[in-house]
Amino acid sequence: MSEIKGIIFDIDGVLEFQGKVYPGAVETLELLRSRGLLVRFLTNSTLKSRLSCTQKLRRSGFVADEGEVITASYAAAVYLRSLRPRSCWVMLEGAGLDEFKDFVIDDQNPEYVVLGDNRSRFDFDHLNHAVRLLLDGAKLIAMQGELLDTSMGAVELNVGAWAAMLERASDKAAVYLGKPNPYNFNLALDSMGLDQRQVVAVGDRVHTDIRGARSAGLRSILVRTGEFDPCELQGELQPDFLCDSVRDLPEVIISD
Repeated sequence: MSEIKGIIFDIDGVLEFQGKVYPGAVETLELLRSRGLLVRFLTNSTLKSRLSCTQKLRRSGFVADEGEVITASYAAAVYLRSLRPRSCWVMLEGAGLDEFKDFVIDDQNPEYVVLGDNRSRFDFDHLNHAVRLLLDGAKLIAMQGELLDTSMGAVELNVGAWAAMLERASDKAAVYLGKPNPYNFNLALDSMGLDQRQVVAVGDRVHTDIRGARSAGLRSILVRTGEFDPCELQGELQPDFLCDSVRDLPEVIISD
């Protein structure tokens, strides 16, 4: 790992979990930065914007700059911007909506329906309206494809579950962003200006973090914290390194 010059961190499950920062996480990042390593934060959260996510990291004690953070809502906005859409309807609550403030929002005849974590607004009226728009010709973009989320304790339906329902009802395939799509990893990689061989990704889940890193051509480190499930290690896809926690990363990455 001597050639590693950059690290892409998952946040929930690696640096913190269910609202609590893991012991040693802040100090580990400080040590890695002091050795000249570039840091990026990559999260499948759609509720947070880059700014709100950065502010939360800072409140937790981490050194973080907005340009180092890539949320699923930000990545979806970047992707949508590349399509030059006529208009869109964004189904999302929270600060993540700020990423779409420069788009033409049209909830009656949008070119794209963009699906994030719409929380309590995933109700009868809104979901029926969404499927009618899709049947009338709108295209569907899902900010991420995870079915369930336990990052705050109780099991919750995640964006991918609602997107799959709309796909099936409208018979229209969605574009899924977020991990494990390599698109988000590539955004982080491009912002670093580094080669794939010089960057490693750290996560707690094989089917999102490790699969996404592999798809982007990156090496990966799996930590046994957060939503880590030993059963995931029984498949063919394996991380390059396995650590008990974020505190063990310097032993793997730093070569004295």
